[in-house]
Amino acid sequence: MKTKTKRRFIISTVILSAVSMAYIDAIIQPPYLQKSLLKIILFLIVPMVYFMINKDEIKHLKKLFNIQKKPLIKAFILGLGVYTTIILAYFLFSDFIDLANIKESLSLSMGVNADNFIFVALYISFINSLLEEFFFRGYVFVILKQHVKKLYAYLFSAILFSLYHVGMIQGWFDFHIYILSMLGLFIGGLIFNYLNDRWNSIYPSWLVHMFANLAINTVGLILFKIL
Repeated sequence: MKTKTKRRFIISTVILSAVSMAYIDAIIQPPYLQKSLLKIILFLIVPMVYFMINKDEIKHLKKLFNIQKKPLIKAFILGLGVYTTIILAYFLFSDFIDLANIKESLSLSMGVNADNFIFVALYISFINSLLEEFFFRGYVFVILKQHVKKLYAYLFSAILFSLYHVGMIQGWFDFHIYILSMLGLFIGGLIFNYLNDRWNSIYPSWLVHMFANLAINTVGLILFKIL
């Protein structure tokens, strides 16, 4: 593919995939297993089709999985800070969040309950976070920035990352907390992009993303009275 065609292919498939997942979360609301399989198709198979067509881009893909000890240590410390911040935010703002509604939403829309929450939490923390990093930071940011200005890649990836969560967290919070959450996701996307850009590896951002999900799942453990 020519550069212009590559750029169009990435942008169009990312928008389609992110909007599709938001629609699936908000409207279709399938059981969690079915939703996860659909996400794998959109977030893993779609980028792999791009790499199969554009074999010259595989060198960038390989760099994503470069392991460096020092960045991982720094990312681990940053991840602990993110975990602590989210837990503190939960205790500070819990009075403004309808926890019963979130619990009911998870149970009715995705079939997540106290019996399967630990399995779901482990999947979200370790597997789903890697899948999202591969898609939003690997495919969207690292590959796209080869064909557009870096600032555009930063903003596009972060915006799509936050919009992808629109359907997932709809109805969980009042309007002000909802907007604050979306802003937090956008900023988080920018930070994840920076970690990839700084160390040319997907692992630092994955580690921080993992800690963020672990914090949210800790809240879930409290919510379902497992802790």
